[in-house]
This record gives sequence, C-alpha cells and structure tokens, in this order.
Amino acid sequence: MGKNRKSKRQLIRDEKRAKKRKRELADDEERAAKRQHHDRDETLLDSGGLNNDYDPTADFIPFDDDESSASAANGNRGPRGGNFEREFFGMLADQEQEYFRHADELLELNDFPSPEDRHLFLQNVYREARGKELKLASSQSCSRLMERLILLSSAKQKKRLFGAFAGHFMTLVTHRFASHCCEKLFLMSAPVVTQELSGGGDENAETGEEVTEAMNTSMEDLFLLTLDELEEHLSFLLSDRYGSHALRVLLVVLSGRPLDQAGTKSLLQGKNKEYVTVEGASAASSGLNSQTRAVPSSFTSAIEKIIADSTANMDATALRVLAKHPTGNPTLQLLLDLELSLLAKKKKGNASKEDNANKDDQGHSSEVTLLERLVPDAPASFADEKSQACEFVNSMLYDPIGSRLLETLIAHCPGKIFKGLQANIFGPRIQSLLRNDIASYPAIKVLNRLSKENLADAVQKTLPELPSLLERGRLNVIKTFFERCSVRGATAELNSLLQALTTACGGNWKYLVPKLCPLDEAEPAGRPDEKKFQQPDAKNKAALLSHGSQVASALLTIPGQPSKAIQNSLLSLSTEQLLRLATSSAPTATVLLNALAAPPQIPHFHKLLVAAMLPNIYDIAASQHGSAVVNAIISAPSRGEGVAVVPFHLKENIMAQLERRERDLRSTWLGRNVWRTWRGDLWSHRRHDWVRWAKETDPEGQRVAAMPAVKEEKKVSGKKKGNGKPAAAGLEEKKGRGGENNKSKKEKKFNGADGEKKKGRVKLPVEALVGEKGHGEKKGKKAKEEEHNESKKKSAEGKVKEKKKDKEKRRESLAAAA
Repeated sequence: MGKNRKSKRQLIRDEKRAKKRKRELADDEERAAKRQHHDRDETLLDSGGLNNDYDPTADFIPFDDDESSASAANGNRGPRGGNFEREFFGMLADQEQEYFRHADELLELNDFPSPEDRHLFLQNVYREARGKELKLASSQSCSRLMERLILLSSAKQKKRLFGAFAGHFMTLVTHRFASHCCEKLFLMSAPVVTQELSGGGDENAETGEEVTEAMNTSMEDLFLLTLDELEEHLSFLLSDRYGSHALRVLLVVLSGRPLDQAGTKSLLQGKNKEYVTVEGASAASSGLNSQTRAVPSSFTSAIEKIIADSTANMDATALRVLAKHPTGNPTLQLLLDLELSLLAKKKKGNASKEDNANKDDQGHSSEVTLLERLVPDAPASFADEKSQACEFVNSMLYDPIGSRLLETLIAHCPGKIFKGLQANIFGPRIQSLLRNDIASYPAIKVLNRLSKENLADAVQKTLPELPSLLERGRLNVIKTFFERCSVRGATAELNSLLQALTTACGGNWKYLVPKLCPLDEAEPAGRPDEKKFQQPDAKNKAALLSHGSQVASALLTIPGQPSKAIQNSLLSLSTEQLLRLATSSAPTATVLLNALAAPPQIPHFHKLLVAAMLPNIYDIAASQHGSAVVNAIISAPSRGEGVAVVPFHLKENIMAQLERRERDLRSTWLGRNVWRTWRGDLWSHRRHDWVRWAKETDPEGQRVAAMPAVKEEKKVSGKKKGNGKPAAAGLEEKKGRGGENNKSKKEKKFNGADGEKKKGRVKLPVEALVGEKGHGEKKGKKAKEEEHNESKKKSAEGKVKEKKKDKEKRRESLAAAA
C-alpha cells in the first residue's frame, strides 16, 4: 500500500480543527485564571488577609474523569502530575483500516495453507504497520491487531515498537485502547530482559530490515527510558482508570515476579477484561512467565524510586482516600507489597553503604517508607486508640475496599508490627471481627500468622460463636481454624472445633456433609420467564455452597477424627444424595474426588462409597461434574494397605453398566471422555487385555494372584495303632470347622457328593495325609497327584497279576482234566 495522502479539503479541515482546539484551550485557561483570582479576592475580603489554611497548590486526588477535568479547569494540574497534553495521533484511512481489520480476522482464524504462508503474511502486515503504530494502538477496531502482533513479535520487533511509542507513553498508557497494547508490550518484553542478562540473543531477527536506534538498545534501558517519561506523572497514574493498570504491569515486570500466577493476573486485570491471544505465540516466553525471573539491580532501584515519588506529596488523608478508591487501592496494595518484600530482602542481606549513609546518628533511616506513612510510629502507636495508626486500621477494617489493603499489610508486615496489631487490635476482639462479613477477611489473615498459643486462645474465644458463624455463612473462618490447628499441631483444639461443629450441625457426624453442602434443600425450579435480577440470593447461595465444600475437603485432609467424621457422613448419605453431591456443582464433586484420594479412616470406606454410587453410575458419568468422579475410580488401586482401594469386581460392575448404555454414553462429549478413560473398546473386544490394564494401578507384587500358602497344623499327640504309626485322633477332635473332621473332608474330596466312592478313584488312607512322623502336615497338590497316580498304577498291576493267575489256574485245570 502507498503512503497516507490526504486531499486538500482534509488538510484544510484538520487545520481548522487544530486552531479551534487551541482557542478552546486558551479560553479554558483564561477562564480558570479569572475564577482563581476571583476566589482569592473573596477569601481576602472575608478574612481580612490571606488564609493560611488554603493552599492553591495543595494535593488534590481526582479519582474520576469528571473530577479530573474539573481539577484541570481549576488549574490544579501541576502537583498531581496531570499537566501533560493528550496527543491525537490521527486516524487510519478507510483502505488501511479495512486491510488491518481483515488481517486481524485472518490471524484470529489462523486459516493458512502452510506455516510459510503465515510467516510471509505476518511480514507483510509488519511492513504495512511500520510508521502507523500509534494510529493502530489508539484505534478501537485495530488495537486488537496490535496486541496480536506484539504476541508474535521477535525481540527486535518489540524494541522497534518501544522506539515508535517513545515520547508518547503518557498518552498511550492513559488511552482507552492503547493502554492494553502498552500492557501487552511490557508483559511480552519482560522475558527478553532475562534472556539478555543470561547472554541470549535474538534468533528471529529479519535480514534486510531497517535497523533503528531502539533496536540496538538493551531492553533494560528501554524500560528505564519509559519510566523516565512517566516519572513526573506517577501520582496521577495511581488512580487513573487506564494508567493504573499499566503502572501495575510495569511494577510486576520490574520486580521479576511470575506473570502467569492467578494472584498476579487478578491484580493486573479485571474479571471482564478481554483476553486477546493468537495461535503460535512464543513458547519460550510462556515458560519464563511461569517462574520467577532474574532482573537487573537497576529495576530494584527503580521500584524504590517509584514508591517514593508516587507517595511523596501525599499526607495521611490523601493515603486514606486512595486506600478506599476502587482503582487506586490495588495499585497501593502492590506498592506496599513490593516495599515490604524489599525490606525483608534487605534484612536478610547486608546493608549497603548507601543505606548506612541515609541513617542518622540514632540508626534510623532518614527516608520515610510507605508503611510508616500508613501506620506512623508503629507498633507503639497501636496501644493508643486515638493515634493515627490505630485510627487508620479501625477505619479500614469495615470498609469493603480498604480492608484489602489491610490484608496485604497484615500478611507481609514485619513481625514486631504484627505483634502490635495482634496484641492491641485483633486479639481482644477476634471473635467479634470473625462474625463480620468484611472484617472477617483481615481477621483470617491474622489467624494465618498466629503462633500455637495465640491460636489456641483464639479458638477458645470463638468456640461459643461457632453456631453463629455457621448460621451467618462464615464457613471460610471455620476452614481456616481447622487448617491452622492442623498445621500448628493443636490436637486438643481440633477435637474441640470438631465437637462444636458436629453439635451445630445436628449432634451427629452423619449430618456434617448434608449441612455443609446443603443437600436437603430443594433445588430451585427455574422458570423460563424468570429473570436473573429476580434472584438476588443466587450468588450468595453459590458462595455458601463453595465455602461449605471447602470445609468438607479441608477436614478430609486432616488425619484422625476430622477425616473420619466426613467419611462417616459420606457413607450415611442415600443414593439420591450421593447423586446430587456428584452432579450438582464443581465444589461438591470435589468433595467426592478428595474422598476417593484420602486414606481410609473407616475399614473398606472406598469400597462402600463406590458401591453406594453404583446404582446411579451412568447418570454420574454423563454429568458435567460427575464424570471426573467416575474417572477417578479407575485410577484407584484394587489392592493395597493404607491407601484408597477400590476392589476390582466393583470396577468390572461399573464397566458392565457403562457398556449397557454405550450408545447413550457415546452421544455426549463427557460420555465419550469417560468411555475413553475406562478403555471401553478394550473391554468389548479384548477382555483379558482390559483386566491386565486395569490392574496396572495395583502394587507390582499383588497384580497376579499368589499361590495358596501351606497351612501348618498343630502337632497332635494321639495313641499309636498297632502298626506303630500315629493315629489321627487329634485331627478328628477339632470342631467348629464345618462340623466334620479332616478325614471326612479328604474322603469327600475324592468321593462324590453323596459320599460314595467314584469309579476310577482310590480312597487314600489317613496315614498318607497325616505324615510319617505324625505332625499332621498336609502334602502339596503335586504330591497328592503323584500318590494318586501311583495307587492307580498299583491297582492296575494287581488286576493284571490276578488275571494272569486266573489264566494259569484255568490252564492247569484243563491240563489235569486232559
């Protein structure tokens, strides 16, 4: 495509728009100056002089776009960092916009004949986008294409984009569409810094490409140059609707934290953020994103400077307002978290000379940290209820947004500050805080850091409130108590908590699972004409179901009485309740999955549980959540000790039921997954191979049935017969084994069902079973067969001899008669 050429009419129109914009800005500035002069005159007239409390250059935190524009009109731009002029990069021509939109669709579909064609297409798109990067990033329809190009770019191409964005980053990061492109560029360039530190180069550089100054610069320097552009506007970016997200991404990249963790993703983006991806993104970068990255020391210094510069002009009131703001709070959380982690690293290592130079004669640092701004003079100030630190904590406890900052402070603050918080604020009223819907979350963070003695004290204070916690739905508090008592080894407190929970659920272990995962409540019958806003409690019920299932799963992981209680409750469920537990939701199905993996605390627990699910096994296998439960059964061994064991005959019964409904099972995707996991085709065509495969999970020594061991019988001291051999009287005196002696049993073995002697069989004497020495040892199967064959031979030889004798007698009698 050619260059973007505008007609004379378009150029004249653009010039008129620029002049009009300049006139409007000049009028706004003149109007703001007049208003400011008028307000100052009124203040002087009212007070007879200058009011010392009024400062026209004081910090003002505009947290909304309307407030920001009003603040700009009042002339309060300088100290907040909002004194930058938003740039307009122009618009793409119609042909260019259509070309890039079509390229975006092709990349999203990834419908190319071959990888070579896809590569050539990408190179053409890069070539056409050169010089139009700013227009593409700020375009509503083409910004997604820019994100996909960033995902597929090599290190050299990312550096070229840094060069194209240089000087305009403040406008880009605060733009509705371009801010997403900046975030993607920062995230995808983070692994390049680690690769350059390890000495790796760019293997994807294109030959014949025009080399720019940015392409010869290291990625570390490009990040630092970007920070230099944003340095004077950091306090403004803290609460900007779009810029705060870009600032968080920069901070995470500078810290070297993993980028793919769930906690990091929730901090960087909202739940409704569009996830733009493309087929063929770099696998190397994804591997580096999942682990902690090595970063240069300059990045650590940059983080310290960002924390200091962004909060330097904020007093206690401004910080408190920022902590309760929905956009500023996550950024403040990240700043506090990074500062506390850096402080912890400094304590582990040796203090540098620069740190020692910044300390005064008393050994205190002359720089005021963000933690000291939030809770000054801590932990000593926590003892005074009217102190600024104590008021800050109390004001954040019950605020739905500010409590999140308090959670970060509690989880990462130094030990001495935490001890002050626990002793003066949380410890005396822990039971009342745990009852509150908002304050319970900071209180849970406190429970995670308590020692065994303090945890036992908190348990004793909260035990009377356990029925109230269960009624109010504070199930996450109950789960935390059980988990922390298990970690700290507080066995007595565990038993007390289990007893209190059992009493609150109905006084018996069998009511635990139906109460925690409400199985007795009727399922809501959804009508088609009902709207979502007519069900205000639906979200709350889903949360209660999830938290209750987590409590049951947590108890299953604690050996002893807690796990035994849940296993007992699961065995007490009816088949309908088990079906609902396995198929109603993912959290309840997770309870069964954890139960199938937990060691048995009740004899034959897994056998009984699977047998109870057997009547409804097809319905469970065909459901969305229950299919995972059925798949977990086949992976359990059939034999073993101290582990989850499902007998092999139950697996055969399950497979037989699934085979009866094979056609219905194959008609759904979930059913086909179960049939594939259970190797249904192998069962249908090669049953012996299926049996061998199904027993692969068993211990190696127990896959083949062992030979029956020879049982030793006690020595008998009976009277000997006249022939000198011991009698079998001792064997005949044993009772309680079918009401028959061993002799009669051996006789029945070689006789028919009616006890009569069969043809071709010889009854063995008792002496042959007892043995020569009379110790009563049974002979093996082979020895018995040999004796049986010998007796047959002897009897046959005897008959032949008798026939010969008869013939000889006949001959003699005939000869005598002749």
